[in-house]
Amino acid sequence: MATKHIPSFISLLIIFANFIPRTAANNNNNTPKLVFILGDSTADVGTNNHLNLSKAIANFPHNGIDFPNSQPTGRFSNGFNSADSLAKLFGLEKSPPPFLYLLTLGSRFQDNLYRGVNFASGGAGLLDITSKNLTVVPLSEQITQFRSVRDNFTAMIGPSATQKLLCKSLFFISIGSNDILDYFSTKNRMPQDKYISILISTYSKHITTLYRLGARKFGIISVPPVGCCPRQRLVQKVVNGKEGCFNPMNDFALAFHSALDTLLSQIDSHLPEINYSLGNTYKMTFDVIKNPKFFQFEKVDSACCGFGYLNAAGPCNKTATLCPKRDKYLFWDMFHPTQKASELAAQTLYTGPLYYVSPINFSQLAKDN
Repeated sequence: MATKHIPSFISLLIIFANFIPRTAANNNNNTPKLVFILGDSTADVGTNNHLNLSKAIANFPHNGIDFPNSQPTGRFSNGFNSADSLAKLFGLEKSPPPFLYLLTLGSRFQDNLYRGVNFASGGAGLLDITSKNLTVVPLSEQITQFRSVRDNFTAMIGPSATQKLLCKSLFFISIGSNDILDYFSTKNRMPQDKYISILISTYSKHITTLYRLGARKFGIISVPPVGCCPRQRLVQKVVNGKEGCFNPMNDFALAFHSALDTLLSQIDSHLPEINYSLGNTYKMTFDVIKNPKFFQFEKVDSACCGFGYLNAAGPCNKTATLCPKRDKYLFWDMFHPTQKASELAAQTLYTGPLYYVSPINFSQLAKDN
């Protein structure tokens, strides 16, 4: 198994070692892309701060300890998250602001749309019912919010110019993990294959809706091995009395990715001119877990911030245990990656080989047709 994976590790390490200066140089010569981000807590940059009753928030310490001025912004991270890391690679300083924040700007709302918009909401899922008790913005509502953005562009520059603008814009979607977590936490009795079929059918409808609203370039980020996050390792320990990943959840994540890959490979037959790139974060994350030293990590099982066993028995807050070497941890809290892990994932999505991102990587997706 290790021998099979080493060539990919080496190729990714070369990317990681040589990437930053080359990308910075490229971005200096290119106009920043208009970016729209949809998804869950891996990409939320403060959406849930604007939901009064949301229980999925991160706008308090120790979150944001490595963000400029150590500011907790609502990102489920010690610093920047994957949305920020991707946005930087496309010439932006960080992720576009949340849609719900832009609404607070009043008359300045339209002017700020040209920076792009982040709709992602911590806890969100493909299904509206996912995390409903947490008060979040499900993907269907995020797309409704994008429709409002599209309509505002149309009002400003007309339908033809809006279509030209959107067909060159980038749409990043990172979602699915919460649907899987909910399946297990609610002890759903539906057969897994039927549940996955519902998830993929719903995903297809969401992509089709965005397409009809003008989207053409989709950067899809699949689900990681959610059974290997610290919280699920704790579940494995408590329920099964042994250490390691919770494999039933990982098997589910793999099956979901396979079904999503199949969906995307067939989608251009009924959505002409669509372009997509699918990031396999399952492979990315699992390869780091199996060979942490290759990626300069020391801890890939426990959270940097939390309580108890693996820092996974309690949430990251101002009274939680905080690790001193955050760039050596894969996980920030019981579920989410550290800033360093997010940067590595974004860099891999941007220039990675087919092993990690297919049929093209995100940098190739961004090129004008």
